[in-house]
Amino acid sequence: MSEKELNKSAPEEEMGAEATSQADAESQKESDGETASAEPAAEAAEPEEGASAAEEGSSAEPNWKDMYARMLADFDNYRKRVSRDREELVKFDASETVKDLHVTADNLALALGQAKDSEDPFVKGVKLAYESFLKALKDHGAEPFESVGEELDPNRHEAIATLPSDSIEEGKISTEVKKGWMLNGRLLRAAQVVVSSGPAK
Repeated sequence: MSEKELNKSAPEEEMGAEATSQADAESQKESDGETASAEPAAEAAEPEEGASAAEEGSSAEPNWKDMYARMLADFDNYRKRVSRDREELVKFDASETVKDLHVTADNLALALGQAKDSEDPFVKGVKLAYESFLKALKDHGAEPFESVGEELDPNRHEAIATLPSDSIEEGKISTEVKKGWMLNGRLLRAAQVVVSSGPAK
């Protein structure tokens, strides 16, 4: 190759080397920029991961104070329920026995109702026995209730007939066939009654 051709190719080689160096420099800057931008993102992600881990730890830990308060409330409700059930059992345990004794009370009342002479010593004796019997039942929480003249109450009365009455207005009880009974404030037996249909037409 001649000297002239060598001198011509040398500048071209230098220009190619400079272009290559510039491209390498730009590539290095881009890679450095990507690395720099990735590092803050990683640092920003680390606090979020730490916060979520703390939240998971706090949510996983049970609230012992709240659980203890709930347990005490449940136990108190259970204790009250057991005490109430025990009282109910004591109050109404004798209900079947009292029901059987109603027959005796009904028979004594029927005998007194059929007596012609209330001053007869025998009638007075039966009346005294009847009153003593009622008092004994009342001492155990059982007592009869009156129904004549009251409005018919399906919860307390059992209507067995409807008859005219000049003294009792229509819809009210004119006659009590069997007395109703209560036991400690609870209905034990409904009264059997006759309801007035008003004056006879």
